[in-house]
Formats: sequence, structure tokens, C-alpha cells
Amino acid sequence: MQLEQVAFSSLKGFETDRVDETFALFRQMAVHELSGCTSLRRALSPSPDLRAVFQKAITAGALSDLKARDFFKTHFQPFRVHTDPAGFVTGYYEPEVEGALQASADFSAPIIARPGDLLTLSEMQDGLMALRRLPNGGLAPYPTRAQIENGQVAGLESLVYLKDMVEVFLIQVQGSARIRLPDGQCLRLRYDGRNGHPYTSIGRILIEQGEIGQSEMSLAQLKSWLRDNGLEPGGRARAIMQTNQSYIFFARDDILTEAQGPIGGAGQSLYPLRSLAVDRSLWSYGLPFWLEADFHLEQTGSESFSRLMLAHDTGSAIVGAARGDLFLGTGETAGYHAGNIRHAAQFTVLLPKP
Repeated sequence: MQLEQVAFSSLKGFETDRVDETFALFRQMAVHELSGCTSLRRALSPSPDLRAVFQKAITAGALSDLKARDFFKTHFQPFRVHTDPAGFVTGYYEPEVEGALQASADFSAPIIARPGDLLTLSEMQDGLMALRRLPNGGLAPYPTRAQIENGQVAGLESLVYLKDMVEVFLIQVQGSARIRLPDGQCLRLRYDGRNGHPYTSIGRILIEQGEIGQSEMSLAQLKSWLRDNGLEPGGRARAIMQTNQSYIFFARDDILTEAQGPIGGAGQSLYPLRSLAVDRSLWSYGLPFWLEADFHLEQTGSESFSRLMLAHDTGSAIVGAARGDLFLGTGETAGYHAGNIRHAAQFTVLLPKP
């Protein structure tokens, strides 16, 4: 990674972007961080300079768009992030699917709660980010996705049941979901740990095997291929999904505020088109990023994408200084747009001035 200092004037669109939205998220992050609240997934600790700007944001209170822009210009310096390979951005969303609290013929695929013997590590050990506490006090690698799905782990608690393994798998990739129950009620699932094994992209595997063309790959195409190629034990689709040994566990939130986004790795609600998932080993939560990419979203009203984002989340597949995952929102439309974003991108990080 190389950082090149640039001027705010080089950030195309910065003067017209609604940066007051990002400032509001930054201020919420400041309150969260300085009050000692914990994150769901630990990231690089904020520097003393960033903590100082957090305090200034709290003191400033709510700001208009003009004053928010002045705040970022006063307290931050932009640096373009140069990497090899170049920057790359994808999209993710919060699925909304049907489910039930009891297993049935229609709802048979379980979402699993965090097991009591799971130990999440603060640093990687032998390629693992979690271990299993054994009854004798020892530690061992936690079972893989295949072992969990094949019933080789006793005592696991099911939170809710979905229609098939495809929905379970994709919710694990996204890290959150809204579940519509048969009686019309809605509950939210939030990330609550993983088995610690490395993430493998099954979409990349299917492209490499020639099952789906790279230009044809999308969320809808992936779902269709999996459902057409055997989800039962021993089926091709089931085997492909189990090449991703990483397995995500969830907690259930029964009180759901429709206007509130899912909780990201930083422990804060995500905001569509403003929250960015970053590599938590390299960046701190709360850092602003100016993101430029050549794709079009109707919500932005622009032919290309350029926005001030906030490092709000992380993900197992988000590795590298110029690698980001853009949160698109909740539901089918957000999922459609998220599945179509796989683009080169220019990342500019706003680092706090000393």
C-alpha cells in the first residue's frame, strides 16, 4: 500500500455530495467509540488523532451539509490509496426472506446460534480466527461447514428455519437478514461469530469451472445454479457450498425498527450507500473514505459512483487496503444491485490531521 497526499479539490463530486449524511454516521461512531462500547468484530484501534476528531465531532453537534463539508476539510487530509492489484469494490445487502420458528416441510434449513464452546481469537493462529473449547480445557479447530451441516456437531441451537440451504448460505455471506414469519411478524438476524475457517468464494469457483460465465455471474444466477444442481447431501451444489469452510452464527433481535439498518462489525446500524466494509486489520472503524467507481445506481442520480463513505463494517472476503464492500440496503431490489457490483474503484482515505 502506498498513500499519495492529494487535495480535496481532486475529489470529483465532493463539493456536491451530501456529506452531512456521512458526518451524522461519523458522529454516531464517535459517541460509540468514546463511550467504550464494543464492536462486533474488532478492527484496528483508532489512532489518538482520530479519537481527537471523534471528540470534536461530538462537540460540534448536528451539522448542515455546508458545515459538515468544512468539518472534514478542517480535520482531515485526503490520501489516495495505491495498491497492486488495484482497488476493487463489491456490494452487499440485508436479505429479507420468509422463515419460521419451527421446522417443517416448507422450512427445513436452520440458522444456527453461536455455540457456547466457540472461542473467537483477536489474532489469526495457524490460519484460524476461532477455536473450540474442549471439555478437558484444551483447544481445537472448530468444525468446518461440512461437519456442521452434516450433523457432526452436537448441541447446536436453531434460531429460525428457512426454505433451503441457499437462503442460509447467502445470509451468512451477507452477515445479516430480516425474516418474515408466517404470522406477519418480522425479526432480524445479526452476526454473532464464525467458526474461524477462511472464506472461499463459491462464485469464483463456478466461474473457474466454467459453470457460469464471468460476465453472467450475478446473485440471481448463483441462486439458480445452486438450486438446479443438488442441495441434498452428496449433491453438486451442496459440495460446492461446502468448499467454503467458513460458517457464520447469528443472534436474533425480536424488536425490529424498520427504519434502522442492520448492525455492522463496528456495532452501529449500517446506512445504505454510506456504510463501507473494509479490511479491519488495516483500517479503523470510523475512517471516512472517498470512493470513486465506474458504475451507475439510480439512487445516486449520477452516471458514475463517487461518495464519501464511512468504514462501518468488515467481512471475511474483504482483504486489502483498497478492497471495499458497499452496503446497498435491505430487500430484493438492494440485493439485485449488490449482486451486480464488481468494479474497479479508486479509494481515497481521509486521515485525521495531527
